[in-house]
Amino acid sequence: MKIIFNILVNNLFGLHVILFDVWTSNKAISLPFNSSKVDKKRNSRGFFLSLIGVLALVFTTSCTQDFEDINTNPNAPVNVQPSLLLRQVIYDYGEQMSYEGFTAGNLLGQYTTALDFNLFDRHNLKSPQLGGNPWPIFYQNLRDNELILNHSLENPSFRVYEGPARIMKAYMAAALTDLFGDVPYSEAFKGNQGTVTPVYDAQQDIYMAENGIFDNLTKGIAAIQAYDGNIALEGDILFSGDLDSWVRFANSLKIKYLMRVSSKMDVSNELQTLFSEGNFISENSLNAIFSFTDGEPNNFRLARLRIGDFNNIVMSETMEEILIDLEDARISRLFRPFASSETGNEYNGLLNGIDASSTTVTLADYSLAGTIFRENTGLLDANFMTSMETYFLLAEAAQKGLISADAQNLYEIGVSQAFDYWQVELPSDYLSGTGAMENGDPLENIITQKWIANMVNGYEGWIEYRRTGFPQLKTISASLNDDLIPVRMPYPAEEEALNNQNYTTAANNTDGNSINVNVWWDQE
Repeated sequence: MKIIFNILVNNLFGLHVILFDVWTSNKAISLPFNSSKVDKKRNSRGFFLSLIGVLALVFTTSCTQDFEDINTNPNAPVNVQPSLLLRQVIYDYGEQMSYEGFTAGNLLGQYTTALDFNLFDRHNLKSPQLGGNPWPIFYQNLRDNELILNHSLENPSFRVYEGPARIMKAYMAAALTDLFGDVPYSEAFKGNQGTVTPVYDAQQDIYMAENGIFDNLTKGIAAIQAYDGNIALEGDILFSGDLDSWVRFANSLKIKYLMRVSSKMDVSNELQTLFSEGNFISENSLNAIFSFTDGEPNNFRLARLRIGDFNNIVMSETMEEILIDLEDARISRLFRPFASSETGNEYNGLLNGIDASSTTVTLADYSLAGTIFRENTGLLDANFMTSMETYFLLAEAAQKGLISADAQNLYEIGVSQAFDYWQVELPSDYLSGTGAMENGDPLENIITQKWIANMVNGYEGWIEYRRTGFPQLKTISASLNDDLIPVRMPYPAEEEALNNQNYTTAANNTDGNSINVNVWWDQE
């Protein structure tokens, strides 16, 4: 409004000379006979200043009266329905993080490697290429999810959304803090309340404090179990509105996060209770997933990359050695035989992090990602939480003595469901031969099988490597991080620019935003 008024005032003064000439020539108003030219100008300026004052008063009054009515789009909704927001949050987060997990996450987890444009693969994590900047994905979707949660708490007709909103908040917050460590949380998502520079919360608090990860999972389950209304949960593309499935999802997430913090506290009682009750995701038909399509706009984003960008991503040497040693039939689902193979059925991986400026590689000598990631993405899912991952976590807990259970049985269920998830027939001798839990270090085998199964969610593989040390990742070819495998993502540059004071505190706590400073649950 001030800008518009200034324009009006400036234009009126600009018109002054013209109006003055017209006025004096027409003698619309008589001036004293002996007035000088200066007096005429002074009197005329006074007249027009008075005119401007009147116009400004009229203009200001007319602009401030009914301002909201005038400046509100009658065709735009004031509030978005929770059903639309829930659908948007689930799809947007799942679609974007599946791509992020495959491109950047798979490089960190050494599932794949990049032939060029590979500063990120060489562990310069401040130079994301084709992926590697998930920060805005987290905060955009956490913000929208917070709107759902607020609607559910403020409006009784939306109460059915409280449980799912709390569970999604816990899920996304855990993924965020597990990548970055301390992050804005308690003051975040409040831009509409004027909080635009939120403080960074300690990861321990994000997990353990009120309204933190565990608290929101518990409250989410309680809200679902207490819900006695007859309004259906709409917009739910994970479970089609089935609230019991949301409870199972939350319990599987509890198992996951309890194992994640198990080095910092005794979690055995909680894990034993969850296992004994058995109300977690226990089979593939109950997975927290939604399926991509074969064609746009809902296909896996890798299918939409230029062929040159897609051909930049090949099997890593780490993945090749693990799958070949296991004689694992999933290799043909996850990758393609390299083009120059003499038999047409051979696979070859490349050590991560080559210096593309000084190393010449031939694409035909390395295996590209499988057709499920490009041509046949209708067979691929956006993966939030699955039965296979739950069983591998329980097998690890049993192997470590955190629960009373048969670790081998849990492991074999996990492997069987992982083969089924990737639509590959489990060889009859796999679990008694190369894939047997006792074939080597049982704990390493459990974690490695979970790592293989999570290829579509590569950040998880990297996070679990940081927590467990398995599988044994390789020192990369031309590291830009002193041959160290990073243990956290760096805060993005926009945080330094837009939230400088709080960023500076967080950066100081991580040795200058170093990628080699362990997060809370990974500290000795």
